Amino acid sequence: MNTLVTGAAFGAALTVSGVYQPSVIVSQLKFENWHMIQAFLTAAASSAALVHLLQTLSPTTFPLPPRSYSSISLFSRYDGNLLGGILLGTGMMLSGACPGTVLAQIGTGVRSGFYALEGGIIGGIVFTGFVGPWITKRNAAAKARGEGENSKELTKTVYENLGVSRSSVLVAFEAICASVVVSTALWTSVGPEAKISPVVGGLCIAGAQLLSLLLRKNLVGTSTSFEEVGDWFWGIFKGKTLPQRYNNLLFVSGCVLGAKLLTVAYPALGQVTEVAVSPVAAGLGGFLMIIGSRMAGGCTSGHGISGISLLSTSSFLTIGAAFGAGALLGLLRG
Repeated sequence: MNTLVTGAAFGAALTVSGVYQPSVIVSQLKFENWHMIQAFLTAAASSAALVHLLQTLSPTTFPLPPRSYSSISLFSRYDGNLLGGILLGTGMMLSGACPGTVLAQIGTGVRSGFYALEGGIIGGIVFTGFVGPWITKRNAAAKARGEGENSKELTKTVYENLGVSRSSVLVAFEAICASVVVSTALWTSVGPEAKISPVVGGLCIAGAQLLSLLLRKNLVGTSTSFEEVGDWFWGIFKGKTLPQRYNNLLFVSGCVLGAKLLTVAYPALGQVTEVAVSPVAAGLGGFLMIIGSRMAGGCTSGHGISGISLLSTSSFLTIGAAFGAGALLGLLRG
């Protein structure tokens, strides 16, 4: 029940913040509207402060290890994060969605969201059946050749890599987020999608993160649910024992439900600003963003809000690659 409630809170927070709208995502990647960045950085910075506070007060209750790197043994221990991030950002620009916001789009009835979800489900099936096993084989072969990484290096953080204290990196991160949010709020305007301030919306997302920590002792994330769908598909298709994990599916079901209930109670929050996203672009984008997020080990919620709050190096690289690739595609598409 806690998982469903937490998912509903997260879906409602994405909806009230307005970042679920395709127009917000596409216009941000084109640098035409800074609504998404303001909400995202507020959520990430607030989550980082909350995580630090809870871990300081009760480290045994909230161990929360940093995100490990994701390698596909091509050129770097972080190559999966970088290449996966590129695919994730490309998919976001094409579909006007991410693995988390697509759930709010379903709950609010955004048409392109259904095509993106279909592409994402196919992506989860393809990743589980083909891409994931291929990555596993590559990493096993690299380890056999003596090229694998030592297990002690699996969860490197930014402050560990820099050789400084966690607090100093946290303060610097908070300052950077605050400066970007304040400057863009002062010097740019947001569109009609902003029913409330993007900063308030970001705080709502951080509030859902806090609820997840208190109820589940875990951080939010959505893309793993698509991998779970793939596991169930291949289990049925091959006649094997069905997987026992379904918590992530329960969480994302809550996201859809939370978005739906919120827009029923407050219809204005479900008013979508139209943006041209074709069914083909939405489906392809959904496929790419799930392949990419699973390759990277997380998406804009799992890496972007949760992983960054732990100051994980892999999360900063994944999200940086995603925004960079999405922005480049936005520039090319005009």
